[in-house]
Amino acid sequence: MRVHGRRTALALAAGLLAAATACTSDAQPRSTPTSSAAAASTTPSPSPDEPEVTQTEAAEVFSEVTVSDDVLRVKSDLQGRLGLAVDLTAGGQTRITVADYLSTDYAPRRYTWGSPTLFVPRFEQGEGSPWFSALATRDGHPTLLTFTRSDRWRISSAARLLPGQELPEIELDADGYADAVASDDKTVTISPQFMGPVHASVAETGTAGVTAGLVAEGPYTTEVAEQIASRREDAKSEGFSYDSIFSADNYPVYALRTEDGGALIQYSLSRTTTTTTRTAEDDYIPVPRSARWAISTPVLRRTLRLVETHQYATAVPP
Repeated sequence: MRVHGRRTALALAAGLLAAATACTSDAQPRSTPTSSAAAASTTPSPSPDEPEVTQTEAAEVFSEVTVSDDVLRVKSDLQGRLGLAVDLTAGGQTRITVADYLSTDYAPRRYTWGSPTLFVPRFEQGEGSPWFSALATRDGHPTLLTFTRSDRWRISSAARLLPGQELPEIELDADGYADAVASDDKTVTISPQFMGPVHASVAETGTAGVTAGLVAEGPYTTEVAEQIASRREDAKSEGFSYDSIFSADNYPVYALRTEDGGALIQYSLSRTTTTTTRTAEDDYIPVPRSARWAISTPVLRRTLRLVETHQYATAVPP
């Protein structure tokens, strides 16, 4: 049975990780967290009605984290620069940041940020994993960011809006705070926890799968499925086997209530593409130029496995 209703994909991956299997270990360089000025300062105890994260704090976090990220992106002889940069990230942004540094010989692209529009959920005091989102221009392009706090604040998601797209209106209360949608919320057409798996299914099977029609057609959904099918046939004719699988893994999901009763959902997907020789062992698989930073040889024998990290924001109706 097909669920009716359309989702419009609003944003594309802010960064892409393409690497060989040996370069995609979960073990990443880490550094000892440094105390920020905000964390070190003495602040009065919050009033009983004050949310766990205030709009003022969110604005400070956006400024502090983006400025720190920019400072670390300046190519220098600072020891442990990658570890410090990784410690500013969480979720899919960690893998994307590692790729940014390693693929550019530790000279990743620097960004110019505009003033943010903040969407801060009204979490009750004591919330263990608060987060908030911000819409800001990054090098002139509207980009949706999400920051999350555990022992410190980190960037967890960053997705640039597609040309011509705008965010849906986010529902705000009288004080300007947003409403976080629970991962298992059933008031929207697709619960936030299922948005990643549904997107993954459409990207793999396109209009032929059971999830066809649940997500809007486009370059990051049905067209990807067409691309996979075409490359699978091309590889077969050349003596290779080819497959590309999407997975939601255990990445965090964030959702904000929209004014129409729907949700703006932010999530990450992994894409694993495997090419294997099917004929003689002396057949070689060419390594894409985009992955040469992680794989030292231009060709591989037997198997080539590439892993990408994608981040998205999608509007889901009620």
